[in-house]
Amino acid sequence: MTHTATEIIVTTQGGDPAQGTLTIGDKIFPCALGKQGITPSKFEGDMKTPRGSFPLRTVYYRYDKLARPIYSKVPMMALLEDDGWCDDPEDQAYNQSVMLPYHASAERLWRDDDLYDVIVILGQNDDPVEKGRGSAIFLHVAKEIQNGQLFEGTEGCIALRKQDLLEILPILSPETTLKVMTH
Repeated sequence: MTHTATEIIVTTQGGDPAQGTLTIGDKIFPCALGKQGITPSKFEGDMKTPRGSFPLRTVYYRYDKLARPIYSKVPMMALLEDDGWCDDPEDQAYNQSVMLPYHASAERLWRDDDLYDVIVILGQNDDPVEKGRGSAIFLHVAKEIQNGQLFEGTEGCIALRKQDLLEILPILSPETTLKVMTH
């Protein structure tokens, strides 16, 4: 029987606002945060990770980039090459999944790098969606810049080493919340 985690805690770590730690149960992992740190009031394009508690909505994954099958109690969907995420605050699909090409600004989820090999969609600004209050806030794979201990800051997401993200997936469930807080 797999243990299910009910809460993930993300905090800043040290002097760099883009470096943090993610704690789940008794496990602690280094992670990347927004390039400008954590904010209590998220705005589109501010390069900050929103503070608060967020449910886990869906796990998207690149089936062609995983060595073996993955499992999570969070609903899972294989990414398609034309999957995107609308980041245009003026569009009716703002902060929602869209198919590319899309008539408004949308981020491509099928990427050449490994950053979106596994994406956990966080329930941030989605119930209800507020125009300009942030979109595409995900838990995803980090871009390592120093021996897997330092990561490039994100545009507002939380990012982990791929093997760490794959390790926590089986203990996540729809009841798990991800709580971002300042240290």
